[in-house]
Amino acid sequence: MQSYAWGKLGLESEVAKLVASSDPLVHIEPDRPYAELWMGAHPKGDAVIRDNRVGQQTLSQWIADNPSCLGAKVKDTFGGRLPFLFKVLSVNTALSIQAHPSKELAAKLHAQFPEHYPDTNHKPEMAIALTPFEGLCGFRPVEEIVSFLQSVPELRALIGDVAAEQLERSVSNDPRGVSAALRVCFTRVMKSEKKFFVDQLNMLVKRISQEAAEGKDVSGSNGDLLLRLHSQYPGDIGCFTIYFLNFVKLEPGEAMFLGANEPHAYLHGDCVELMACSDNTVRAGLTSKFIDVLTLCEMLNYTPAPSSSKIFPATQSPLDPSVYLYDPPVPDFTLMRIEIPSSIKLYLVSAVDSASILLVIQGTAVGTSTAAASEMTLHRGSVVFISANESISLHLSSTEGMLLFRACCLL
Repeated sequence: MQSYAWGKLGLESEVAKLVASSDPLVHIEPDRPYAELWMGAHPKGDAVIRDNRVGQQTLSQWIADNPSCLGAKVKDTFGGRLPFLFKVLSVNTALSIQAHPSKELAAKLHAQFPEHYPDTNHKPEMAIALTPFEGLCGFRPVEEIVSFLQSVPELRALIGDVAAEQLERSVSNDPRGVSAALRVCFTRVMKSEKKFFVDQLNMLVKRISQEAAEGKDVSGSNGDLLLRLHSQYPGDIGCFTIYFLNFVKLEPGEAMFLGANEPHAYLHGDCVELMACSDNTVRAGLTSKFIDVLTLCEMLNYTPAPSSSKIFPATQSPLDPSVYLYDPPVPDFTLMRIEIPSSIKLYLVSAVDSASILLVIQGTAVGTSTAAASEMTLHRGSVVFISANESISLHLSSTEGMLLFRACCLL
């Protein structure tokens, strides 16, 4: 469990609620942020196996001792390591404006700045909402950005008329030049001299605050979001990114996939998150951590697209109507959402040719694994590691059905 400052406090946090449900001895402090729950074998948060017949052991050690548990393909492809890290996030204040490098860029950054980029792996990730969830993701349609250039003079002042006019012209005259013009505009904002952008930001916040107090509609300036982010990170250049990036709202069960070079920030809500096992994040605002504006501006994908295109669809499994599959275009991970209706009293979590991690969000059952003679009680907050080619029979004891998430690697 990670207590980063941006996390939700006490039992407002889904992370805290899951941990408290899984272990009644854990004391949840009402004023402490409970930001992330890590489930995996990452060296910074290696899971501990409970009730193991060989005594307490970390998951990475157990995998090293039992490499076949990964599944033959996963073991060979990822060098005997679990390729994904599974998390629950409870976001109260915005996380940094960031993107994750491709494998090629990750190797380069790690060689140059190992203290900031600690490994050579890429870090694609996917967030699936547990509660209504808000984030910024990908560049907006250029028409929307141009409209902000015309309604937010402080933004235009940072970009300058020449670059702003180039972007405006590209909309109708030069569709192929849109990405290049967008790169120039975004880079000019992010690399603004600090005193200049703080002055412009203060002017903008003052103007929006006055208009809102007078009852005027501030949506044309994205005013509500601006004031919220500025209250969390006053004087931060990241506040201006709301005029470039899509504001995405997810309902429970909806997902966002963030591939290499996709600019994004999580703003508020609870989600499960699945990612490649890496720590490489390039940040440029809304953070007190190391920022690397130059790298971020060079690496980003500047292809504009509507916010609706950022919602990643789940497909219902043709083999099991209870399973909804989120299968992104990367080999490192796949996520299953398993919704077992209350009418079903016996359910088989089927075997797959990959190690997997099962998280219980709702419901209660007694589980029996093909690998172990003993039974285990599963309830909200339970987390189970399932070896490749093993299944678990669930005898449901709750009247509400069950909601489970299962992380695995389907090569």
